[in-house]
Amino acid sequence: MYAPERQQEILRLARDGGRVDVVSLAEEFQVTAETIRRDLKALDRAGLLRRVHGGAIPAGRLDFEPDLAERESTAAGEKERIAKAALAELPAEGTVVLDAGSTVAGLAAVFPPEARLTVVTHSLPIAARLADHPGIQLHLVGGRVRHRTRAAVDAWALRAYGEIRADVTVVAANGFSAEHGLTTPDLAEAAVKRAAVAAARRVVLLADSSKHGQEHFARFGALSDVDLLITDSGLSPDDAAAIERAGTEVVRA
Repeated sequence: MYAPERQQEILRLARDGGRVDVVSLAEEFQVTAETIRRDLKALDRAGLLRRVHGGAIPAGRLDFEPDLAERESTAAGEKERIAKAALAELPAEGTVVLDAGSTVAGLAAVFPPEARLTVVTHSLPIAARLADHPGIQLHLVGGRVRHRTRAAVDAWALRAYGEIRADVTVVAANGFSAEHGLTTPDLAEAAVKRAAVAAARRVVLLADSSKHGQEHFARFGALSDVDLLITDSGLSPDDAAAIERAGTEVVRA
């Protein structure tokens, strides 16, 4: 296959899947990773793809946001391991803020029956998961509900988070990196995430490794705002070490 043919196929895969990564492309086309990097660089120069850490996304997709069902089915095994590892970060008692996000919802799904916590969330799916939990004192933050994420946003939600102080906020992000911080596609949702981070003494980020290096439209914090990142083993030891040198502890589940 000639380089232009391979690049056209790479572009199709990126548009169909929303993202491509160097390792998978090298295996699929039976070429070296360096060859794929040159292809991605050429597509980036042409304005057809945007290079991100480990791969590329279609140009103009910084505001791309998968719906709830798609997010829940993506990297399901990694998210399950991350959620179980996050159980160790819940206080024995006290208050926890749970951000909207499929991995955070996975944590809510595995809350132990003996948990005795006050939980604050602006996520309708997370509230529904915990509504019948016998030991949870649940507070649902109100506001305009975004259909794509089922999360409350805007002034009511911001005001509510401005009035509380929690032990831990468990936050989600669509992308994270030392350079660009914590990002998500929607400005209103980013504002609520920022308020939730500010509302707690300790911040734990749950994010699978595919989100490392991804950059989205709305920035809601720096990686240094996070005390602990729980991710999966797809994040390389070198990348994990670089994040820890910047002051954020990393657990690779």
